[in-house]
Amino acid sequence: MEKRVVITGLGAITPIGKNVDETWNGIEKKKCGIDDITLVDTTNFKTKLAAEVKGYNPLDYFEPKQAKRLDRYSQFAIIAAREAVKDSGITKENTDYDRVGIFVSSGIGGLNTIQEQCEVNFQKGNNRVSPMFIPMSIANMAAGNVAIEFGFKGESVSLVTACSSSTHAIGEAYKTIKHGYEDVVIAGGSEAPICEIGIAGFENMKALSNSTDKNRASIPFDKERSGFVMGEGAAMLILEELEHAKKRGAKIYAEVIGFGSTTDAYHITSPCPDGEGGAKAMIRAIEDSKITKEDVDYINAHGTSTHLNDSTETMAIKTAFGEASKKLMVSSTKGNVGHLLGAAGSLEALICVKAIENQLVPPTINYKVRDEECDLDIVPNEPRKANLNIVMSNSLGFGGHNASIVIKKY
Repeated sequence: MEKRVVITGLGAITPIGKNVDETWNGIEKKKCGIDDITLVDTTNFKTKLAAEVKGYNPLDYFEPKQAKRLDRYSQFAIIAAREAVKDSGITKENTDYDRVGIFVSSGIGGLNTIQEQCEVNFQKGNNRVSPMFIPMSIANMAAGNVAIEFGFKGESVSLVTACSSSTHAIGEAYKTIKHGYEDVVIAGGSEAPICEIGIAGFENMKALSNSTDKNRASIPFDKERSGFVMGEGAAMLILEELEHAKKRGAKIYAEVIGFGSTTDAYHITSPCPDGEGGAKAMIRAIEDSKITKEDVDYINAHGTSTHLNDSTETMAIKTAFGEASKKLMVSSTKGNVGHLLGAAGSLEALICVKAIENQLVPPTINYKVRDEECDLDIVPNEPRKANLNIVMSNSLGFGGHNASIVIKKY
């Protein structure tokens, strides 16, 4: 018999908050976390803006030796995981740690470490490269470090599907609990890509916004959108089998009821222009949820603020929902936090959970110029009180990876 899967803990560190409450408060107050880049000298870059975690000092969270052995992306993962685990109330007394999985993803992994150690190699020679280079940079190490932090010993995986990575992590965690393989899974993603090589790579493929106005740089669905704004941070959700959660008296935020994923098989960076892959992922998620299209109240869109993504995703939503798309509320929170790449999906899922809890739809902020290609109800500029029962979160990654999850009020 399939088991029900609920969300019992949340954790985050983001460009608009050091924890979940600060982050959600930033969404409610229409806060924009985009500002001048401080982590990199941008003199030689066209890109001047990013969404950094503000005032971050690793020593506020880690002993010096531990901080030195963790790439920034792993640090963020542990910080968000600590909050989520504490919030969930999971302990060795009420949970078998052999049945707690760790599905923590990253799109890129330790990019800062890769850049730093390549420089060491070229300037000082191969024998000066740190023995910690590999364990700090590989993309599975956020999951490994989270497991070590808590002693969780269930299945531990890192699904790398570019900007869909952490939505896939949540979806696969949901399936793992649903079919009885684990009682609890900590699921989410972490990313810290704001370094010279990260900016250069995305800038040279013309993916980043060159705007110097922080309120007009990440503008999903706006006709003047010109590229995404890089973000960093992490978000974690504790997924738990319903009876296990009830038995230990856990607070239940919401229920995960569906997951769908597909591949475009079209292009390494561009989405398929007709949105077919994204539409099919949404349809699969709806079918898995055993609901109708009309039951979905709100979608947190991938909405990256690139010309292709936003028009293609609009088309995909119309294809998947048909007439029901006219009544759907669809917003993107990347105007607030930029694009967290592999961590985007888990942060957006967390925002969906808070939206259900507060019965408030997050707005698409800094929206000005209507685009006839993006003509859904994108909840422009102001949060909206609404009856939210079922919500969806979409992620569409480079390589054609599409993932959608469905979350329901419990």
